[in-house]
Amino acid sequence: MNLDFNEVPSPGYVVDERLLVKNLKLLKSVQDRTGCKILLAQKAFSMFALYPLIGQYLSGVASSSLYEARLGREEMDKEVHVYAPAFSDRDFDRILRVADHLVFNSFSQWDRFKDRVNHASRHIECGIRVNPEYSQVETGLYDPCAPFSRMGVTAANFQPDDLDGLSGLHFHTLCEQNSDALEHTLQAVDQKFGPYLKKMKWINFGGGHHITRSDYDVERLIRCIRFMQNKYGLDVYLEPGEAVALNTGYLVSTVLDITENGMANAILDTSATCHMPDVLEMPYRPKIISAGKSGELPYTYRLGGPTCLAGDVIGDYSFREPLHVGSRLVFCDMAIYSMVKNNTFNGIALPAITTFNAKDGLQVIREFNYDDFKNRLS
Repeated sequence: MNLDFNEVPSPGYVVDERLLVKNLKLLKSVQDRTGCKILLAQKAFSMFALYPLIGQYLSGVASSSLYEARLGREEMDKEVHVYAPAFSDRDFDRILRVADHLVFNSFSQWDRFKDRVNHASRHIECGIRVNPEYSQVETGLYDPCAPFSRMGVTAANFQPDDLDGLSGLHFHTLCEQNSDALEHTLQAVDQKFGPYLKKMKWINFGGGHHITRSDYDVERLIRCIRFMQNKYGLDVYLEPGEAVALNTGYLVSTVLDITENGMANAILDTSATCHMPDVLEMPYRPKIISAGKSGELPYTYRLGGPTCLAGDVIGDYSFREPLHVGSRLVFCDMAIYSMVKNNTFNGIALPAITTFNAKDGLQVIREFNYDDFKNRLS
């Protein structure tokens, strides 16, 4: 059975479970070979309808808030790890009810909350996020080790006399990167925090590992994991988000109108700012099936969304045949950082969410309506 994009509601996300399982099998092979534990970073992909499937392969979830932690507990119910730049009094006791691991961003946060952790009704492993002051991230928006970063404790600010009750260190320095960047980061972590790792039970390598990308060096990743295991006897965690659902999803859209103003503009029922905000924030140019770069194929269009934002532009693309009202376009790699970040600016409806597999075909998981828009407002 083949996926027919004409059957997908427009606009609509569709996740191909066959591709998701391919990614999950690769990630599980890393776990099986090393004994590490890999967690789904929900900030990139929180499609909980697929959590039972993901839970067959991975060890749990990484969460950035109370709500993500609850979602992971309720929908996957495996290990739940939580890190936030700061925890609030309002949320903390509720986080304690669902978390297995808590990572604090500072010793001041640890000192503030450790008594509540110690008196919790369940055992919770606690750690500190460190900042090795090394990264190879080129885009400042995504660099957690940029100058004056609020993320993690630097070596100069580390408090070795305040480690009682802490069992692990966490770092996160990568963004869509290969394992060479991880290897270089580990050298910095080892140099700056090695003496403290001797006192720890586990280390968390954070996210940003593009493990399921075709050119990713898995063998180097294996060596990195074993380095920390062999040198310090540590349990190793990784929490990739993108790698879990990388290249598994699509966003199907339809041309609503075509206008002219020095070049042809195709207005879609899909919005960059509403439905794929990383196109503007990252920024990047998503691939469209059977489309080329501007001028590469005979017919070039600037693709824009239906909102009033002048900059709601996806990019310039060319096609072999002219577009017309009703033409369908399929954007690739739209499972990650799309559903988790989309919004209803201008009252634009959210895309439908669907899945596809060889047994059940296309399944509509959810469609959104006026009430979903209204209930976000007051």
